[in-house]
Amino acid sequence: MAPSLDDNNNNNNKIIEDEMTHLKSRVTVENVKYLPGIKLGKNVVANPDLENAVKDANLLVFVTPHQFMEGICKRLAGKIRSDAEAISLIKGMEVKREGPCMISSLISEKLGVDCCVLMGANIANEIALEKFSEATVGYRKNKEIAEKWVQLFNTSYFMVSAIQDVEGVELCGTLKNVVAIAAGFVDGLEMGNNTKAAIMRIGLREMKAFSKLLFPSVKDTTFFESCGVADLITTCCNGGRNRKCAEAFARNGGKRSFDELEAEMLQGQKLQGVSTAKEVYEVLSHRGWLELYPLFSTVHEICIGRRPPTAIVEFSKKILPGAYSIQPVDTLPTSFELMVDAFPRFLNAINASP
Repeated sequence: MAPSLDDNNNNNNKIIEDEMTHLKSRVTVENVKYLPGIKLGKNVVANPDLENAVKDANLLVFVTPHQFMEGICKRLAGKIRSDAEAISLIKGMEVKREGPCMISSLISEKLGVDCCVLMGANIANEIALEKFSEATVGYRKNKEIAEKWVQLFNTSYFMVSAIQDVEGVELCGTLKNVVAIAAGFVDGLEMGNNTKAAIMRIGLREMKAFSKLLFPSVKDTTFFESCGVADLITTCCNGGRNRKCAEAFARNGGKRSFDELEAEMLQGQKLQGVSTAKEVYEVLSHRGWLELYPLFSTVHEICIGRRPPTAIVEFSKKILPGAYSIQPVDTLPTSFELMVDAFPRFLNAINASP
């Protein structure tokens, strides 16, 4: 969290179960492992007891690897205030037999609370140094709650806006990590900026198409917010850990696993892109959509060793002729037909921009 949380009067309990040894005293709280030299607010209290940390809270902020959230929600069920509101900064989704479940929906269903999301082009150490950045709050119906979150997070150097599109904002934050893996492969293979730009453009196109197929309510404009194209640019450039590990994976010819690279390079932090790529692949495979998303499909196949890193620029051979400009098979939703018809205009608008 940004140091400006010190402006709030009430203590903010922060759950740190595995990182307690990396925090100094309450007076000079510092995460010496991940943000050395950055002093957190004196009102940030490290609390290893999950239930104790949330028992009196009316605003809950969830920031943890998505694979742990179902277990956390089970532990918190029935233990939080009835008037509590939640916000998720978590990138990822749960894939169940009945289909994908966004983390905000998981929180709402398991805890019975309204859950907004916050995503954006946010590299933690830059925010901690108070360098200007933006973020997007996504909300469902209650704009008043969204404005409360904006007021809580917004500062002179961290500009937050709210839009009514939870699924769109959350999927942008989730799917960009898959594209970042692809960008890392490009960097590791030293293919250059033109190739990376192409991968990012195709990745954004697949992000948008996938989001709209799952949730037709997702808005086109969401992809132009901080949570969309801005976060994609930041994550695919030098700032993201997914890109960084994917680069190392490609430099080693795919001979070192992502688990090994994660342990060596991230000091205990978790990669999200690899697990998200697997989850997206499962959804695409189950619904028969693999051929419509060649980049997403190829990223997962490279991650599991089925294909070499060089395949990241060979996936275009798998694109069906006119896949993004003609109507798909009748089994796909009408919203997709409308969306793909708009793609040429969308791309022309980008190419025409100065």
